[in-house]
Amino acid sequence: MNKNKYLFPFIALTSLFFLWGFLTVLVDFLIPRLKEIFTLTYFQAGLVQFAFFMAYFLLSIPAGFILSKIGYKKGIILGLLTMALGCFLFYPAAEFRTFSIFLMAYFILAGGMTILQVAANPFVAVLGDKKGASSRLNLAQAFNSLGTAIAPAIGATFLLSDTIKTTAEIDILSEIEKSAYYIAEAVAVQTPFVLLSACIVVLAVIFAFVKLPSIIKTVSNSGYREVLKNKVLMMGAFAILVYVGAEVAIGSYLVNYFIDMDMHLIIQSTPWMNNIAINILNTDLGSLDKRAIVGAFVTFYWSGAMIGRFVGAYLTSKNNPSKVLGFFAIGALLFIVISMNTVGIISMWSILAVGLFNSIMFPTIFTLSIQDIDELKPQASGILCTMIVGGAIIPPLYGFITDLSGFKTAMILLLACYGYIYYFAKSTSKNLA
Repeated sequence: MNKNKYLFPFIALTSLFFLWGFLTVLVDFLIPRLKEIFTLTYFQAGLVQFAFFMAYFLLSIPAGFILSKIGYKKGIILGLLTMALGCFLFYPAAEFRTFSIFLMAYFILAGGMTILQVAANPFVAVLGDKKGASSRLNLAQAFNSLGTAIAPAIGATFLLSDTIKTTAEIDILSEIEKSAYYIAEAVAVQTPFVLLSACIVVLAVIFAFVKLPSIIKTVSNSGYREVLKNKVLMMGAFAILVYVGAEVAIGSYLVNYFIDMDMHLIIQSTPWMNNIAINILNTDLGSLDKRAIVGAFVTFYWSGAMIGRFVGAYLTSKNNPSKVLGFFAIGALLFIVISMNTVGIISMWSILAVGLFNSIMFPTIFTLSIQDIDELKPQASGILCTMIVGGAIIPPLYGFITDLSGFKTAMILLLACYGYIYYFAKSTSKNLA
């Protein structure tokens, strides 16, 4: 393979990984805001993620069909324009303060991401030799994590920086004060997402002029029945489901988990943590809402994933990817147990450390699942991307258990998720040795 031939297409595709990573995490920062404005339980707040990730379940296989009709390049452009529409719909959703429109906007945004995911993941995997597929996809996903690492600082600054009133506080406002507050709330959401919509449209125009190699021109619509018989693929599909679900559940509820432990007070009273928050948010903490104070530290959860993927790209190039995956699953399990059984600073930093061990899971599970599938890779990709629906299933379930028994108890669900990933890693290590 000529590496230079694939360098620019690889760079162009990794820009898409960055984009959907950034937007996926930015969604998390609307949850604390929406929870108070719409008087939502933790379970109902989890429905935001349900709408977002259900798109993957419903649209991944149809996305493969769309790609078969219009080709990968036009599919990428279609995906970007769909994402732009989803972002723009946040404007009327915020204007009319209608929760159902927010859910629809999330669904459309995720629909565009679905088309991109079905196209980009296998595309990156085949942009070079087969042996380096896992390492290559880990590298591309590292830029996805760069987007997720930047998003918390942007979210905390633009979506959580002002004081968010509780439902009780809103109720005691006069009609004039209430109207002014709702207008301010709308603008806080509208401005960043309208700007994102415009940027995505520009990216779509740029992609219209990008020349992609004709490695995969179209997708065959046949073969789903055959590919469903592949045991490793089906095990990997469930591993994708529980991985995405666990990662999103942790990321979605970190702000609420930290507030539940009064971490905003601990941060403000602990000099070195206070300094970290000030450096991230670039302002004095006394003027900020408690959600913004703890939200700043979510940066470390997603930054850990970014660092881990750059490291993982090297580790999976030098070692058996299955063994590396197993090691990272054990790390995630260990730090969740620590967070469950501690409080304060230790509990906070241990759950944030799980992000580091999440890092290589998606790309490594993905490439292990499809490495023995040749001409049916697009169909396999559609099935694996369908399982991103885990982000719609696990977070509401995690929120439901939290409503009943608290955050610490709900973490048992996370242990089950990472336990299965460890099982998948051991199974593929045996099968693919």
